Amino acid sequence: MKRRVSFDDISVAFSSKSDKALMKTYLIFAGMNNHTLMKMGTSSIKGAFKVGLPISSLIKNTIFEQFCGGETIEECEPTIKLLGKFNVGTILDYSIEGEKTEAGFQNTTQETIRTIEKAHRSPHVPFSVFKVTGLSEFALLEKVQAGEELNESEKEAFQRAIDRIDRICEKAHELNVPIFIDAEESWIQDAVDRIVYAMMAKYNKEKPIVYNTYQMYRHDMLGRLKEAFSQANKSGYKIGAKLVRGAYMEKESLRAAQMGYTNPIQPDKESSDRDYNLALEFCVENIDRISLCSGSHNEYSNYLLVDLMEKQNLKPNDERVYFAQLFGMSDNISFNLAKAGYNVAKYVPYGPVKSVMPYLFRRAEENSSIAGQSSREYLMVKDELQRRKAVKKH
Repeated sequence: MKRRVSFDDISVAFSSKSDKALMKTYLIFAGMNNHTLMKMGTSSIKGAFKVGLPISSLIKNTIFEQFCGGETIEECEPTIKLLGKFNVGTILDYSIEGEKTEAGFQNTTQETIRTIEKAHRSPHVPFSVFKVTGLSEFALLEKVQAGEELNESEKEAFQRAIDRIDRICEKAHELNVPIFIDAEESWIQDAVDRIVYAMMAKYNKEKPIVYNTYQMYRHDMLGRLKEAFSQANKSGYKIGAKLVRGAYMEKESLRAAQMGYTNPIQPDKESSDRDYNLALEFCVENIDRISLCSGSHNEYSNYLLVDLMEKQNLKPNDERVYFAQLFGMSDNISFNLAKAGYNVAKYVPYGPVKSVMPYLFRRAEENSSIAGQSSREYLMVKDELQRRKAVKKH
């Protein structure tokens, strides 16, 4: 069977970038590809912020610009329009982490609602997203999951967190904007899941509005996805499923070792890949009751989803299936899928430069190993620069 799409066309991958923008991208990935330089740069940036050096504009014009849309929704507008021009959607992700105050939780709630309103107004913003830990203290969720007794002020704080989540989901339902609830660490995920499924039961009766996120690098996650599906069928609502491989591997393994419980992470990458792909199959086979967003940078998994859709006779633009990648990465997947008519969106983080630094440090870390993402990104950008140079010669 001949596929409708290939991820090898780098001229499509970088069609949104001018020569100048592509050269800037090349220099950023070249720097990230140098492990020693990356390590020194990361510690220098942390030190500079600590002593209050004015480096925000330097960060904003380099690594921030590569992986983030702006500091505000308004600043993200050029990115939204540029991606939209190539039929790639934007998922605005307000990337503020580690809030601990009621004022901070309220601000994140309001900002998330603003992203929903933006999605309602814009044809290029198909989803909104938030993390429960942006709306509730981590320690409180940990206590809830552990089944520890809450005192009165903790009970009130937890209820306020649920009310904030409900306000967001209610607004998403009212404006018909699907919303992703991002995954968390395993020792608070059950507490998060209970809230998410309560929101699904309330708002997903006609169609999936609320999406849970399933980290397939956990060895129990395929079973949990199937159980969630079974429960949704019994209770009369539909599932929104965002599949990812996962984000907390080292932290999860370390905690399991320290506390002496079974590591929830898969024994190896092959097992994680296998369960991810089985989850794709499960979702597509049950597409009448599950809407799917595949959040993957893995070429095989993206090709597999294309094949599964063809086998189920689903049109590329079937609204129940989306492909998603992070902004600034894997453009060869995103732009080639979009050109072939598939539904594609980029996760576009935004927020004040200093607040988004934890996210940027994670991107830098995972891109700095020679076997990692940036080697691939770096080589693709290099190849495209050479291709453009050759075209100009002729």
